[in-house]
Amino acid sequence: QVQLVESGGGLVQPGESLRLSCAASRFIFRMYDMGWYRQAPGKQRELVARISEGSSTNYAGSVKGRFTISRDNAKNTLYLQMNSLKPEDTAVYYCNRAPSAVLSWGQGTQVTVSS
Repeated sequence: QVQLVESGGGLVQPGESLRLSCAASRFIFRMYDMGWYRQAPGKQRELVARISEGSSTNYAGSVKGRFTISRDNAKNTLYLQMNSLKPEDTAVYYCNRAPSAVLSWGQGTQVTVSS
């Protein structure tokens, strides 16, 4: 069964940075576009960053210029570098295939931005 394990979240102050990781197993990671999604309390899950199998990237307007998605196909790992964090970035962050999240969701990693 496909497994996605997110890590790296935490509590930070506005303006600080975090790096999230997603370890993928039991599927051919390198062949697929992947994405980072987030779900804030009371809101729908949204795709915030996407990376193609060839490492082309796309970002939601709300994070463009602050977040960077990357991948290491040798390690089956997806990353999200988040800089200049804002309180509105507070959410549970998940990884999955993109743009259609067809894999079973992992547990996610909580990111809280608060002073």
